[in-house]
Parts: sequence; structure tokens; C-alpha cells
Amino acid sequence: FVIAANVLFFSAYVNAQAPVKGPEFNTTTLLYKGEEKHLSNVRQLTFGGDNAEAYWSYDGKYLVFQKSNPKEGINCDQIFIGKVPTKKGEKFNYKMVSTGKGRTTCAYFTKDGKHIIYASTHLGSTDCPPVPDRSKYGNKYIWPLYSSFDIFMADLDGNIVKQLTNSSSYDAEGTISPDGKKMIYTSTKDGDIELYIMDLATG
Repeated sequence: FVIAANVLFFSAYVNAQAPVKGPEFNTTTLLYKGEEKHLSNVRQLTFGGDNAEAYWSYDGKYLVFQKSNPKEGINCDQIFIGKVPTKKGEKFNYKMVSTGKGRTTCAYFTKDGKHIIYASTHLGSTDCPPVPDRSKYGNKYIWPLYSSFDIFMADLDGNIVKQLTNSSSYDAEGTISPDGKKMIYTSTKDGDIELYIMDLATG
């Protein structure tokens, strides 16, 4: 399985011998025609809004991702989880597991499959933080380093069980090691963007 994410959609790819037919599967418009030789049965899982930063659970059965869609009342990124469809016609159903407040980013499953980590600004403000004026920078993509971002651990019902970082700096982009014991994340707590490692048992 491979996940491709951008602001329009993310798709699960399954390499199989015979493509599955149906409206939810597409082997032409989501691939570069004549250039892709290794992927087939491309299925688009999300529609509308911005859907990105999708990551697998350790058992490969679930995805966690961030989503925003003002038409659905999700004005800035929130975290969702859903079980990946394995059968033809099975829907990709997902639910919000972040607080619905502030902006969130970069969720990741813990190895036990019972929790996720993600960064959120909700303690700084329940409102969406201001979006940078990209016209000042040639309309280039900008990822703002909100100092109100901290990293939290929550269960799969969205209940926060632990705050992993607590600083006045940007703390986000957490990823968990293969053995599930450590988290690597980005922080500006020492004045510049650096990577840090935290022991989840004692962090």
C-alpha cells in the first residue's frame, strides 16, 4: 500500500493483477498515462476540501489524516481516522478525533493501535490561527510555525490522555519510531527549527 496526499485528495493504491471496476476505482485520471507501471486499482478515498498528511496504523488497517472543508464547517485542519476499505463497494468512513478547535497537523498512530499523537493550537486559541498572506512571498507555499502548536496524545475516541510538549515555541510534526517507544518531532524551542527525540514512556 502507498498513500499519496495533496490538498485535493489522498488515495490508497493496491497493486493487484486485475483492476476492480466501479466508479470509486480509476486507473486513468489519477495516474500519469503511460508512465505508471507498478500501481493499479487506484481508489480516491476523500472528496472535497483539503485532505492530506495521511499515515497508516501499524497493522495497516486504518488511516489518520488531516482535513479542512469550510463547506462542512471545518474551517481549518482537524484530525480524522478511518478504516481502509478492503472490499469492492465498501465505503471509507471516518470520524474526527481532534478537538475541533484551533488548527491541527501531522497525526500518527501509536504502535498499540489504541492512540494517536497530533499537534494542535487549541490551547492557544479555539479559533483558527491567521493564514499568512502568500502574495507577499510570490504566492509560494508557506507553512507557518505557530508558537501555539503543541503535541498531544489522544485515544481513538478523541479524548486527550497526555500533553507531550508544553512550550511557547512551535512543537509539531511528530512521528513515532518503528518500535513505538520514541517520538521524533520538530521544535523551535532553542531558537531555530531543529529535530528532537522524546521517550514516550517518560516524555
